[in-house]
This record gives sequence, C-alpha cells and structure tokens, in this order.
Amino acid sequence: MSKAMILVAAAGASAGAAVTALFLGRRPASPPSGAKSAPPPLVVSAHTTPNFTQYSPERLETTNNAVTNNTSIVDPSGWFKYGTPGPINDIATRTAFLSVYDRRMRNPAWVAEHITAESLVGGKGDRKHSVFLEDTAVPQKFRAGLKDYFRSGYDRGHMAPAADAKFSQDAMNETFFLTNMCPQVGEGFNRDYWAHFEDFCRRLTSKYSSIRVITGPLYLPKLDTDGKYRVTYEVIGSPPSVAVPTHFYKIIVGESTNAPATPRSVAIGAFVLPNAAIDNKTPLAEFAVPVEMIERASGLDFLSLVPAEKRRSLCREVDCNILVREFPKRLPKANTGK
Repeated sequence: MSKAMILVAAAGASAGAAVTALFLGRRPASPPSGAKSAPPPLVVSAHTTPNFTQYSPERLETTNNAVTNNTSIVDPSGWFKYGTPGPINDIATRTAFLSVYDRRMRNPAWVAEHITAESLVGGKGDRKHSVFLEDTAVPQKFRAGLKDYFRSGYDRGHMAPAADAKFSQDAMNETFFLTNMCPQVGEGFNRDYWAHFEDFCRRLTSKYSSIRVITGPLYLPKLDTDGKYRVTYEVIGSPPSVAVPTHFYKIIVGESTNAPATPRSVAIGAFVLPNAAIDNKTPLAEFAVPVEMIERASGLDFLSLVPAEKRRSLCREVDCNILVREFPKRLPKANTGK
C-alpha cells in the first residue's frame, strides 16, 4: 500500500479541518442591549449525541420573539421542532470492547479494546458456541443485516477479535454483533494476514503489561485513469447499504506496568492495511504510518492527551512482524437470518 496515497487523503481532510477550526474559532457578535438571546449554536461532537432540549417549542417561541425584535429575520433552529437529523452515534459498551457505529456506512467507526496477559488466559469462551447477530439496538433502517453478507463474497470481519475475549463466553458472544463487523476479503486477509496481525497484538502482552487497541475502517482515494483521485468502494446488501472499506487501521498503545491513569510515556504503533489479500511474507512494518495520517483520513482524533514527547515508537521496541500460524478455518455457523 502506498503511503503517498494516504497522504493525499490526509491533505484534503487537513484542509477541511483547518476551515472548520477557523469557523469554530470565531466569536459570536454580542446581541444588542436588551435583546433576548437565541439558543446557543448547535455543536455536534464527534463522540456524543447532542442535547437538543434547548430547541424545545417553548425555547423556539423565545427565539421567534427575538426574530421579531430584528435579531434575525430567519430561524434555522426551528427545524428541530420536527425532529433531530443527527448525526447519532450508536455507542455500545461491551464486556471486552467499546464501539461506535457509523449508520451511514453500516460499519463501526471505531472499536476500542484492552488486552492483558490475564485476559488471554482461562479459555472459558469458545467461538463454536457463538453466532453472528444483528444489533437490535440500532434502528432497523440503519442496521447491517445478516442477509447483507449472504453470498456477498466478503467475510464478516471482526474489529475486536473473538480470540481477545476468550476469558468469558458472554464476552466472546458480544464480539459477534454486526456492529463489530466490516466486510473483509476472506482468503489472504481476514483468514490470514489480518488474523496474524491480531495475534501480533496479543503477543505484545509478553512485552507490555497492558495493550490498548483501537480498530476501524477507512475509505481512501486512489488515482483514477484521468489523473484525479477518487474514493470508490463497493456496497453490499439488498438493497445495497453496507460499505466495503478500502482499508483498515489499528492503533496500538503499549503501557508499562506502573502507568497511572494520566498518560505517561507509552509505545505507539499505527498501521493501515488494504482490504485485500496480503502475502504473509510482507513485513508488518511496511504498513506502519503516523497516527496523524489515520486521524486525517478518518476524521477522528486519537491520543490527543498524549504529548509528542511521551510517544515512543512501538516498532523500535519490538519486531513489527507477524508470526504465521495455522488458525482453524471453520465455516460460519448456520443462521436462519443469513
């Protein structure tokens, strides 16, 4: 995968971020003396659902009075008496991971998990007892369905791996919700290189006392025949609604034994892999990128509380290579909803 390709995607996202920052940095003009204040501007956080109670009919009536007093001749916030468009983040708190679901793409935006040597022992969970499940917490019209993957040619690829949740059958079962899945190329990727990459993350517990991993999809541009860059991705399902990511990212944080709640020096590795078959001989380090690249391409902000001087390079402390192992390649368990 070309890092230059990711830089191009990042450059466009960066320019947009700069304009947004400039816009948000402007101070609102002070209202005329004696005028009633309109509701505060709507700010939608990347990780929270906004509170729209400030746009209640009673508050809107106050705003309309302000309009009459020439504060403004229009009232865009009046839309909210009909409902809230969003965006709405479906946040799931599971036993072994946290996830935020992207309703537009029908994929998770990110999935965060915590791995320790202790969490990997015990082996109480077995995937043969788990089944893939639709997440009924997500409204039907925005939900990825089992039938969407049926005969699609793609695997239901875990973002938080089932093997990271063997400490409990319930915890493992939760990894099979489709809100933890993305369409992944099967042979050569999900069942091969990606699985070895997940194993790499688990083996880091022999070096660090605590491993934190955040994983998610990317939709990156590629150079078209006319010399222009375009974002193109397949959509599966009937009707077509589940986006097939072009790439996937993992950001890994290795914490030392005495790491307190506040961030101290941590080892960080960030990787972007194409959603395609990858030769197992390919060094994992070839997919290493700066965290900022993933931030710009995803629109997400990672590690904002970790200063640059407290970030160590993971690949300078460990050998960033996969260990090729044979994993059981069981067929997915039959499910009538497929």
